[in-house]
Amino acid sequence: MKLAAIDIGSNAARMQISTVLTNDDVISFKRVEYVRFPLRLGHDVFTHGALTPESVQRTVKLMQAYKLLMELHEVEAFMACATSAMREATNGREVADLVKLRSGIPIQIIDGQKEAELINNVVVLALDERQTLHIDVGGGSTELNLYINRKKLASRSFKIGSVRLLEGKDMRSTWAKVEAWIAENVDHSQPIVAVGTGGNISKLFNLVSKTSDTTTTLSEIIRMRDYIAGFSLDDRINKLRLNADRADVIVPAAQIYISAMQWAGATDIAVPDLGLKDGILQVVYQQLAK
Repeated sequence: MKLAAIDIGSNAARMQISTVLTNDDVISFKRVEYVRFPLRLGHDVFTHGALTPESVQRTVKLMQAYKLLMELHEVEAFMACATSAMREATNGREVADLVKLRSGIPIQIIDGQKEAELINNVVVLALDERQTLHIDVGGGSTELNLYINRKKLASRSFKIGSVRLLEGKDMRSTWAKVEAWIAENVDHSQPIVAVGTGGNISKLFNLVSKTSDTTTTLSEIIRMRDYIAGFSLDDRINKLRLNADRADVIVPAAQIYISAMQWAGATDIAVPDLGLKDGILQVVYQQLAK
């Protein structure tokens, strides 16, 4: 059985198709197809408040392509979710309706709380008993979640993200809200570790020195942020071989992870290969299994 998850973010839209595996009644998902396309919806929305006709047509074409891929793979069930850019776009609902009409893919425009919930449902499996700050940075929003002993104690979504910062939407008041939330919720009398999810932290993690298969240090993230920032955009693409849509957002994204860790007092960060698409797949399976 094959299932699919579509994540339409502010920077890129991703589709993952996975096979459902069963081993001694334990369910797991094996990736058989993964496609990522840089729609850059956040560029329109965070600058003009709406998606342009060009972006609308690109979104429709991409969803049509995703639908054909799902048909070729004989996917049995799928779910498509859109996050910050489309939920803030004045024509977001209109675009979602057009996508459904032209491709047959219904898009759920989810709020920050639902987005965090879907990600948390899979990230919690990678946690231990320690106090943990989960940081998920997207193009338009950042979700913070605080855990102790795998139990979530606090959660909040902030309108700050890599594309939003790139577009010059760096509001001091939002940074202050993030810092205040961390100060209010983190217990500084006990140790804390960070868990990072999102495309940018995954790319940074691939580039840095590691303390284990899934962990690295704050100092390494800072070192790599500074190293990448020292290159021009063209050199990031040609010398560092970063994708064009990653090369410009990776530094502002890194700053969000670094700031959150510094304010929380976390010196180590784990980067599991998990994200919104994995949470969506879990929901699709659960609905199908009912």
